[in-house]
Amino acid sequence: MTAIEETESRPRGTRLPRRARRNQLLGAAQEVFVAQGYHAAAMDDIAERAGVSKPVLYQHFPGKLDLYLALLDQHCEALLQSVRAALASTTDNKQRVAATVGAYFAYVEDEGGAFRLVFESDLTNEPAVRERVDQVSMQCAEAISQVIAEDTGLPKDESMLLAVGLGGVSQVVARYWLSSASAVPRDTAVQLLTSLAWRGIAGFPMHGADGVAH
Repeated sequence: MTAIEETESRPRGTRLPRRARRNQLLGAAQEVFVAQGYHAAAMDDIAERAGVSKPVLYQHFPGKLDLYLALLDQHCEALLQSVRAALASTTDNKQRVAATVGAYFAYVEDEGGAFRLVFESDLTNEPAVRERVDQVSMQCAEAISQVIAEDTGLPKDESMLLAVGLGGVSQVVARYWLSSASAVPRDTAVQLLTSLAWRGIAGFPMHGADGVAH
């Protein structure tokens, strides 16, 4: 049984442990926000989707923005951990690039559509939202730049510029690939973008532990 089916089959008012209830409410809110956008979504819709009363919803989240920000925190962290895991998955740098590109594609393709809350929010003028989106983009870039700096010996600022480019092109192309319903399979799309990125990054000489180019 899926989470949605469980939500729909559970009688209204069923008591759950606080953490389980919070997760249930976040799941319902994600479905509503992804489908309707922040501005069109109503707390009534979210409560109905979760099968709870509005007072129960407000016990956990004082307002719609609080609920949205909680979701944003959750999914920004998921993206960051995915990128970090990709970077740590291998010591082969071409494979690292492929894993990192693949992490963005997997994030965008997730059936819950959480990437829309991060990259396509209709609430980007809200400072708290903009701050979180900018922060996760920079955190991902910092993780990538650290690997670039260690392997190439490039200065921090130059490594960061390359890292921002790799992260930015990965998420933009992944979103295009999804929204255009491209006939290109995901693995092929990742390979193509990896080839493009690797041709550029591979042009910088490797440095060994002694800081000497090889």
